[in-house]
Amino acid sequence: MSYKSILLNLGIDGPIEPLAQVGIDLAKRFDAKLIGFCAADAPLPVTMAPEGAAIAAELWEQSRIEIRQRLNDRHSKFDRLVAGAVSAEWRDTVENPDHALARASLLADLVVTGASLGASTGDAYRMADPGSLVLRAGRPVLVAALGATSLPLGRIVVAWKDTREARRAVADAVPLMAMANEVIIVAIDRNPSDWIRDGVKDVASFLAGHGIKARTEILKSDEEGNRLVDFLASVKADLIVSGAYGHSRLREWAFGGVTRSLLDEVWLHRLMSN
Repeated sequence: MSYKSILLNLGIDGPIEPLAQVGIDLAKRFDAKLIGFCAADAPLPVTMAPEGAAIAAELWEQSRIEIRQRLNDRHSKFDRLVAGAVSAEWRDTVENPDHALARASLLADLVVTGASLGASTGDAYRMADPGSLVLRAGRPVLVAALGATSLPLGRIVVAWKDTREARRAVADAVPLMAMANEVIIVAIDRNPSDWIRDGVKDVASFLAGHGIKARTEILKSDEEGNRLVDFLASVKADLIVSGAYGHSRLREWAFGGVTRSLLDEVWLHRLMSN
């Protein structure tokens, strides 16, 4: 089991070098094709006056021309950074980044993106929403730590909860865990039961079948998200593997949840599946 194609989502604003280096690093490790990708669009200006429609259309088209120019610049920078280091190709489009990236994800085994603002995604016309991407891509999504230029795999933590999303994430992350020095499976519950303990053991058994030795931790807490983040910091985790949005996304935004908490921790590398 391996990743043979990696889709690297590069934003239209800001430097691309750190995230591109993360993608190149992963592509080298797995001998995978690296697909550089960038999408952005401009909102159509709103005007109430009929005579303003032509001006609004002209302004909109000018904004889209500027986006095309920036996409060309991203493409050139990507080519220079890759420079024959790995097999690579480039794709871009003037389109809503969420829609375009979800559609392009079918090209890859793994999608890599950034989230400099955490769960608060900012301008939806110029950057993809990582939460939306995890829900729509149908692929595991690696949300890279802010400013990181590589993905260290010394210690990987699996945030375990017996949900479809977490089971999918564990299977999707096997290629990465196979390279790790240490894997920890952690479950957090206010009143841990034998059912939870048995589930954690079963995850360890599944990983053992892939030649991955994992130790387990069961933590008692009412604050699942906060306790998990504290644990990740205490063990100096290099990567957290988790399911995403076991509850509805609306509920997570209204009341908080583990997925939102992890997306807000921009110092972390996070692999999420849904």
